[in-house]
Amino acid sequence: MRKLSLISVILLIVSFPTFAGGILTNTNQNVAFLRNIARGASTEIDAVYSNPAGLAFLNDGFHLSFNVQSAFQTRTITSTFAPFVGNGENQTKVFKGEASVPFIPSFQAAYKKNNWTFSGSFAVTGGGGKATFNDGLASFESQVAMIPLMLSSAGYTGTNKYDVNSFMEGRQYIFGLQLGATYKLTDNLSVFGGGRMNYVSNSYYGYLKNISANLGGGEMINLNQYFSAAADQLTAAAAAATAAGNTTAAAQYTQQAAVAAGVATKTADKELDCDQSGWGITPIIGADFKMNKLNIGVKYEFNSNLNIENKTKINTTGVKAYDHGVNTPNDIPSLLTVGAQYSILPTVRASIGWNHFFDKDASMANNKQKYLTGDTNEYLAGLEWDITNRVLVSGGYQKTNYGVGDGFQSDMSFSVSSYSIGMGAAFKLNKSLKVNVAYFFSTYDDYTKVSKSTAENSSSTGYNGTGLAGTDVFTRTNKVFGVGVDYTF
Repeated sequence: MRKLSLISVILLIVSFPTFAGGILTNTNQNVAFLRNIARGASTEIDAVYSNPAGLAFLNDGFHLSFNVQSAFQTRTITSTFAPFVGNGENQTKVFKGEASVPFIPSFQAAYKKNNWTFSGSFAVTGGGGKATFNDGLASFESQVAMIPLMLSSAGYTGTNKYDVNSFMEGRQYIFGLQLGATYKLTDNLSVFGGGRMNYVSNSYYGYLKNISANLGGGEMINLNQYFSAAADQLTAAAAAATAAGNTTAAAQYTQQAAVAAGVATKTADKELDCDQSGWGITPIIGADFKMNKLNIGVKYEFNSNLNIENKTKINTTGVKAYDHGVNTPNDIPSLLTVGAQYSILPTVRASIGWNHFFDKDASMANNKQKYLTGDTNEYLAGLEWDITNRVLVSGGYQKTNYGVGDGFQSDMSFSVSSYSIGMGAAFKLNKSLKVNVAYFFSTYDDYTKVSKSTAENSSSTGYNGTGLAGTDVFTRTNKVFGVGVDYTF
C-alpha cells in the first residue's frame, strides 16, 4: 500500500500572497496604491516604497504616513479524481481556503533638507495572511482515496468507501524594514540608494486523522485500529504455533502480522506542526527624472538570498524535509519597476507603470523555479482628479501575468494571472494632514492542470503520484480595504 503522508506541505512557503504583487512580493504598502495602482512615478510620501528617488521633490521637512489595510481572499481548487467517489459519491470535489487579515499596518517616513532626503518604512512586504482549508486538500485526500482500490486488490473485495478527517492551515508573513537616502543631482534628476531587511515568519499546521473504510463492503471502520488489532492477534497466533512446534503456521502468521502492521502504520494519524523563520537583505537603487508636466521613476530591488529554518513541534508525516532544523531556500525575486506620470491638466494626472519580477533567478523550495515558463509582469495605469483643492478622487488598473507551468502549480501553492482595479479618494483636512481611503479587488483567471495516468503516459506519475488521471482547476478571489493618514510638518 502507498505510504500516506502530508505530501509537499513545505511548498506552502512559496506563495501565500494576500496583497497585490509577485509570487512573494506585496506592492500595496500604502493606501495611495489602492486608490491609484500606478505609483511608480509618485513624488508623494508613498514613494518611500514605490519610487524612493522621487522623494527628492517633496517639500523640505518631515513627512509621515500611517496606513491600515484589511484584506480578504479565498482560494478555490476544484479537483476531479475518479477514486473520490468513495467519499460522497462524486469524483469532483471543491476544496476552499479562506484567508483574512483584518489589520495590516504600514508606516513610511521621510525627512528632506535641501538636496538630501532620508527615508524609512515598515510594512508587510510579502505574504500577509492565514489560509484555512477545513476539509484539507486534494493532495491529501487523493492518497486516502486510493485505499479502497488497494484493499480490494489485497483480497478485501467490496471495499469501495473511505473517510478521513483532514485539515490544513498556513500563515505567512514577510516583514520589511527599509532605510535609504535620496540625493537630488540636478533640478530634474535624483537618485536613491538603500536596503530592506526582510524577516520571514511562517507557521503551518495540518493533519490526516481517523482514516476509515468499509472493509469488505461492511460498516466503516478505523483502519489503523483494525489492522493494529489484527497484527497483535496474528503475532500471538505465531507465538502459539511456535510453542506447539508448528513452524510452518508460525511463519505464515508472522508474515501476515507484518503485513497487517504495515497497513496499520500507513493508515495511522499524520500530523505536522511547523514554524519557520529566516531573514535576508534586499539592496535597492532608484532614479527619478522630472521635467515640467512629466515625471519618470525607476527602481531596482536586487534578489534577496534567503533561507528559512524549520522549528518543528510535531512531525509524524515521515517526511524528513519537515524535521526540526531543516533549511529551505526562499529567495525574494529581484524587481524592476518603471513608472511615468503626466499632468494632462493642472487638476488631472495620468500615470502608467510596468513591474518585472525576476522569478526564474530566485531559489525556491524543491527548485520550483525550474517549472516557471517566464517571469512575472505587471502592467499598470491610473488617473487622479483634484475635484477641489481639498478633495481628490482616483482609480487604477493592473494586469498581472505569471509565467507558471504545471510543475509549479499545486493545490498548496499556486499563482493565477489576474487583473485588479483600485479606487478611492484623498481628503486634505488642512495644509499638513491628508486622509486616504480606498477599495481594491482582483479578478483571477482559472488555471487548469491535467495529470495523465501512467497508462496514458509512461513518464507520468499520475495525479498526486497515484498513477491515475486527475484534474485541478485553481482560482482565487481578493479584496482589500484601506485607510491612511499622511502628515507633514
